[in-house]
Amino acid sequence: MDNLNYKLDDIVEMKKPHPCASKSKLFKIIRLGADIKIQCIGCGNIIMMPRHDFEKRMKKIIEK
Repeated sequence: MDNLNYKLDDIVEMKKPHPCASKSKLFKIIRLGADIKIQCIGCGNIIMMPRHDFEKRMKKIIEK
């Protein structure tokens, strides 16, 4: 992806689903910086990962 224009509170789709009961691929961005914090839409768990890993694992932006 060459043009990544994601912002705070965007809903993004990841390549792999979260291993919770809902198996949701949708996450809400709740923190931006060197690390990105995302929240699973299905169960509400929060995941923090480096920006580089996030950009590799993100499929597309669903809602801005």
